[in-house]
Amino acid sequence: MSIPLEDLGRAVKQLQSRHHRAIDAQLVETGSSLAQWDALRAIHRNPGATSHALAEYTFQTDQSFGALAGRMLDKGLVSRVAGKGRAIHYELTDKGRDALQQGTRLSHDVLAKSFAPLSEEEREIFYSLLARLLGAGE
Repeated sequence: MSIPLEDLGRAVKQLQSRHHRAIDAQLVETGSSLAQWDALRAIHRNPGATSHALAEYTFQTDQSFGALAGRMLDKGLVSRVAGKGRAIHYELTDKGRDALQQGTRLSHDVLAKSFAPLSEEEREIFYSLLARLLGAGE
């Protein structure tokens, strides 16, 4: 049986969309959003990264990330740090670290439920296949 490539691509997108909707619904109840949590995670994982690099990491435009960062500054989740030249870096505040931890727990719960039908071995195979496909695109 040959699976149409369009169906395969749609299934990947559908799973991603399901994850995003479920995680976002959980985060909204805490006063946060998926975009905000993802930005906090990117800042935490990439200390000293420029706004441009963080925008790319979070799949946003520079302008979108700048607007999101501004909202996070207003909420006291991040602080702005001057870098070399005109570069701007962000650091998490204590409030931002708390929001990141809470979002990570909620995200983990959603993903654990989603991937529960797969065994540990199947999850490893699935991940290795995705990694191979992502590596092929570079």
